[in-house]
Amino acid sequence: MKWSIYPLFLLLAACSSLPPAIEDAPLVDVTYPQANKAIANFPSAPVRWGGVVINVENEQSASVVQVLSYPLNHYGKPRLDKPSEGRFVVRTPEFLDPAEYAANSEITVAGVLKGDEARLIGKKELRLPVVSANVIHLWPVDDRKECYGNGGFAFGFGYNPYFSPFYGYGPRYSGPYPRWR
Repeated sequence: MKWSIYPLFLLLAACSSLPPAIEDAPLVDVTYPQANKAIANFPSAPVRWGGVVINVENEQSASVVQVLSYPLNHYGKPRLDKPSEGRFVVRTPEFLDPAEYAANSEITVAGVLKGDEARLIGKKELRLPVVSANVIHLWPVDDRKECYGNGGFAFGFGYNPYFSPFYGYGPRYSGPYPRWR
């Protein structure tokens, strides 16, 4: 019986939906703040950065994506609850459809640093790090609504204590305790 469960675990472990370059951070993980301060210290360094798409520009031989950088969680997904770190540019020879990579889409990019380039943002010129992308992962939109129970109502028949958010905490019996002899 024990041996029949092991193939199931192997099967489940093989069902990863993320590319390995996105799921696993590089051995020398160059963070966005490190690269932004001194881009010359990290020539062709492998990076895994992510954030929110600002815009996509398609040139004759490449697509250029401007991304607002956020720190990544352990899966490689941008953590939008943390403060933004700045902007970076992603270059890829693939065609990226601006309708698919729309503004405010979450992406994670694995690639190598290729220096920086000047970009005009409003009337200010900024030097942004450039990542030559090997893998780009577009995260699906999470449109689930957070709901907790049924508001205390049991299918239209009044209060149901089993759907209470406090069920399982505190005393089970609220009356006087019986005396056992």
